[in-house]
Order: sequence, then structure tokens, then C-alpha cells
Amino acid sequence: MGNQAPRDRSRRMRTTAAVAAVTAAVVLGAAGCDSGGGTAPHSAATTRSAPVWDTSPDSIAAVGDSITRGFDACNVLSDCPTVSWATGSDASVDSLAVRLLGKADAAAHSWNYAVTGARMADVPAQMAKAVRRKPELVTVMAGANDACRDSTKRMTPVADFRAEFKDALATLRTKLPKSQVYVASVPNLKRLWAQGRTSALGKQIWKLGICPSMLGDADALDAAAKTRRNTVQKRVEAYNKVLQEVCATDTRCRFDGNAVHDYRFGPAQLSHWDWFHPSRDGQARLAQIAYRTITAKDPVT
Repeated sequence: MGNQAPRDRSRRMRTTAAVAAVTAAVVLGAAGCDSGGGTAPHSAATTRSAPVWDTSPDSIAAVGDSITRGFDACNVLSDCPTVSWATGSDASVDSLAVRLLGKADAAAHSWNYAVTGARMADVPAQMAKAVRRKPELVTVMAGANDACRDSTKRMTPVADFRAEFKDALATLRTKLPKSQVYVASVPNLKRLWAQGRTSALGKQIWKLGICPSMLGDADALDAAAKTRRNTVQKRVEAYNKVLQEVCATDTRCRFDGNAVHDYRFGPAQLSHWDWFHPSRDGQARLAQIAYRTITAKDPVT
């Protein structure tokens, strides 16, 4: 009986400590922590419900190839970035930058680092330039030139394409972990061949070296020509699968769900000089696709 009081006090002390621990856990759980380890200003429920994707970024940088440079949309064999689907100022295109930022802010807060003729291997360097602007959104459209080579044997291997795209994203993530990425699929090059081969002028310009793996010997329909074009088309499909898979590993990356690849570019959407690159109207369609993907409540699946 003489040891009963000390045991009671010991039990009371353990009970009090346990209650304190539970209370502290509840308080900390309700407060939550931010991604940097600090205490978040909102409740756990608010943090969980906050979307990762921002449908209204305040600045945009574009990387990629001739399509994003508006090549052959204004003048033959020339860039025309004012009609770029991503960052252009032309009212008839209503570019992605204008749609998201407004005309005035688009002029000050959007940048185009795409280069005509660029392949995916060139995108990491373009991305490094874009990073310096600290954009909230980066658009990527590249891959057509990886398939458009002198021969099918010189097309970029799929494994290399994957490594180069991952390198481009890593270049962005190293400096800007919270910037968003919109990835456009590679267009259907075989469909563009089918449309353009009806134009005598287009076929003459193709002979200057535009996508020879697909557009070379445009009127040839023999077995070898069909095999060549199908080989290019399958490589484009493989590239798009890579873009989708790699993008899916990044919560701040959205792929267009093959919307650009599946879009049926017609005569009005193609340059009347080369019948391959998008015209002003084609650039406007690309802007529509990008805007729809970026502003969607849920990502395209």
C-alpha cells in the first residue's frame, strides 16, 4: 500500500504525456507543411485540394522547330514569328500567349526560342535560354525534323529521342521546378504529304529539301516509296509515345493527347508555298489546341 501513491502519480504522468503528444500531432497535422518543409499557411484540406496545374500562367517561353517560328506562313522559305501559334502577335492567329496573357502582357512576357530545322537534340540548349526568363509555362513542339531526314536510316533513334527530351525537361527542372510544360505532339507527316502532293508548286519546293524522308519522290507510289513513308509515320508515332510517357512522369507537364497529330490539316491550314508548314490559319488551329489543353480542368488522357 505504501507504493500505491507513487505508482498512481507515474500513471498520471504517462497519461498526461500521451495526451500532449496526441494533441501536438493533431495540431501539426492540421497546420500541414509546405514543400520546402516550413509550416503551410493553410489547412491540410486546403493543401490537398489545391491544384498543381495553373490554368492561367503569367509568362510563356516557347522552344522547338520551324512550326513555332511560323516558317513559310508569311513569305516563302522564311520565318515569321509574328504568326507563331505560341507567342505571335498577329490578330488572325490569336496566339497562345495572347489568349492567356492579353495582347499587352504577351508582348512583354512571352519569348520564342524555337529554331527552324531544330531537332529534339537542340531543345535542351533552347530550354537553357528559356530558363533565364523564368517563365511560368514553357511550350515544346519538336520531333518533326527528327523524322524528316535525308533517309529513314538517319532518323533519330527512339531511345535517343527519349533521352534528349528527358534532358530538356531536366534542364528546366534544375532551375525552375514549378514551371509548367505544354508538349505538342508531332504532326502526321504522312497526311501532310497526301495533302501537299496535289500542289505542283508545293512539290517543287519540297525538292529543295523539305522533309525528304517523307516528301521525296512525292508522286512515287511503288512498294519502296510506300514502305519508306510508312517507316517515317511509325517513327513519328513512336516519338509521340515517348512525349506522352515522359511528360506523364512530371506533374507539371501536359501532353496534348495527340491532338496536333490527329488534326486534319487541309488546304486552308497549310502554307501555299510549301504545303507542309502551317499557314496563318493552321497556326491559329495549333493555338486553339494548346489553349484548350492548358486551360482544361483535367489533363488530357
